[in-house]
Amino acid sequence: MLNLSSLQNGQEQHESFKHPVRRNQTLVQYDYRHTNGHLFSCVKPTLEQCRQARDIWVQK
Repeated sequence: MLNLSSLQNGQEQHESFKHPVRRNQTLVQYDYRHTNGHLFSCVKPTLEQCRQARDIWVQK
């Protein structure tokens, strides 16, 4: 389990886990604390997809 309280501004953390129903599928829980302190979180099939979603969020 990720510890969001230790996540510093500009830092990311991620963890892979098995889908609770589809056991053969792996997902990535991803968290990023922006330099302004706001937190972005998502769950996607790959780390690359998580980072792409983060980049779109940062641009907004």
